Amino acid sequence: MTRFADTAALEPQLANCRDYWLGWGVQERQEDYLSLFRSGLADGQLNGVMRLRDEGHAEEAVAEAVRRFDGLPFTWWVGPDSAPGVRRRLVDGGATQEGSMPIMTVRTDQVRHAKGPGALRVRPIGDSAEELSDWVGAYGPSFGLAPELHDDLVRVERERTDAGRITRFAGRLDGRTVGTALLYVAHGVAGIYVVTTDASRRRQGIGAVLTQAAVQAARENGLRVATLQATGDGAPVYRRLGFSVVGEYELFEVPAPGPAQ
Repeated sequence: MTRFADTAALEPQLANCRDYWLGWGVQERQEDYLSLFRSGLADGQLNGVMRLRDEGHAEEAVAEAVRRFDGLPFTWWVGPDSAPGVRRRLVDGGATQEGSMPIMTVRTDQVRHAKGPGALRVRPIGDSAEELSDWVGAYGPSFGLAPELHDDLVRVERERTDAGRITRFAGRLDGRTVGTALLYVAHGVAGIYVVTTDASRRRQGIGAVLTQAAVQAARENGLRVATLQATGDGAPVYRRLGFSVVGEYELFEVPAPGPAQ
């Protein structure tokens, strides 16, 4: 696992990530020794544990998380702010690694220019049901979210209590939304999330343009650092924009308990 040399310096970026995902906890959220969020939606991306601070309570924490999610799929994030032995304890307990995501950062005044289709128009959207429905419909397929979750995703987006920190961007081409991005302002840094491009429009620079738009908005609001967590496809795009890797999250699936004996 990649570790950042100075976790204290990285902490505002990690805290931004925690806060964004904890915002999905419309059914339940906790920011304590165990940081978790429960959306109530049946997708492991939308329920999770973001951090366990105390390795000594790992077994109890896993049992508590399994109980709290009560059969819902969830993801356990292990990052530079997790207790050092948490990963080993998860694996020893039967958890399997689903993947990893580099944590990337750039100074907002150093992001490189992105070029996309000339007709692409990027703008912030409002929080009306119609606009959010269109926006969710654009990002859902990129994250593999089931179509039947659409209405609930719109509801959760509208019910987030941290809406004042969020600016959502839509990229429109030929009369339809073909890409999304989100700016999340917290802990003095700009978190970039939900960067997606319609499958039929990929490799045209749309995701890069949307990312640049979010970073530019952050800079105009006085923020000096932008941070994101990259997928395998996204990391090369962000590198070309000037982002560099400063750490890593590993994502684990925790097995559900077996039937009682």
